Amino acid sequence: MKTFILAAFAAAAFGQVPDHLTDVRQLTHGGQNAEAYWSPDGKRLVFQTTRPPYDCDQIFVMNADGSDQHLVSTGKGRTTCAYFLADNKHIVYASTHLAADACPTNPDRSKGYLWGVFSGYDIFLATDTGTIEKRLTDTPGYDAEATVNWKTGNIIYTSLASKDLDLWTMRSDGSAKKQLTKTAGYDGGPVFSRDGTKIVWRSNYPKTPAEMDRYKTLLAENLTAPMKMELMVANADGGNAHAITDFGCASFAPTFTPDGKKILFSSNKHNCDSRYFDLYMVNLDGTGLERVTNTGGFTSFPEFSPDGKSLVFCSDRNAKERYEFNIFTARWQ
Repeated sequence: MKTFILAAFAAAAFGQVPDHLTDVRQLTHGGQNAEAYWSPDGKRLVFQTTRPPYDCDQIFVMNADGSDQHLVSTGKGRTTCAYFLADNKHIVYASTHLAADACPTNPDRSKGYLWGVFSGYDIFLATDTGTIEKRLTDTPGYDAEATVNWKTGNIIYTSLASKDLDLWTMRSDGSAKKQLTKTAGYDGGPVFSRDGTKIVWRSNYPKTPAEMDRYKTLLAENLTAPMKMELMVANADGGNAHAITDFGCASFAPTFTPDGKKILFSSNKHNCDSRYFDLYMVNLDGTGLERVTNTGGFTSFPEFSPDGKSLVFCSDRNAKERYEFNIFTARWQ
């Protein structure tokens, strides 16, 4: 009975609408932890974290129960967006460590809430113990936000190789690079469906000359403004691209449900322009929108476990400081 009551309390704390999440468990405690993604066997998670002694994000691996949290990046520069390969022994992630040992300077928030698309970012292939085996990108400018399709072995990522923030694919050895998107504006955070036939990503395509001028001005300073993002779905080659949101707010961190029929994502559509984000689910044609959480805070970066039974996500629930974010898992139903 006690276990049931605790589980019910945890579920209520996350305000499911309706009851998709049960047995909510907090894996990290303190710091800024985000973008946790499963290993193919479902036994581990790779994630980015800012915690002492590091001044900006580094890549860590932990067991699925939160134990054995340890560094697997170099500890230098800034890192982002790590993902396991299908062999369960390698990861890819982006890092600025070749550009400088120190963290790149954070964006000037006097210009608004901005993301740094640091030119020093490149994507690296490493073992799950931290040995870098190969630099996969070397074009001038930003290369990051890589995820992997375990069925095809393809990597999809965001790059400035075209002089705009477009989606590209490549093999796990860095070969066969191909540009997928060409619309002026930001394309980022891409992921494949499990069968490798479709992709989903966040986008910001300026609609007016003034918006385009601001986008280009920020990009020249290695910056982008993330608070107006819509989600796009397309075939794996970039064809048949279409928007599935039109909220005029910030929607990001999309992932396919295991059956490939829906997209789970994070958005502040219920409180546009705010820092309050919850999880939503929608069909691939943009219909059937459903709110999944109602936390009153920030909840994002969801991903289903390989067996489809669990969800990992990031939230500021139980945070003791303003910018504390932790990794949680829950059973999905």
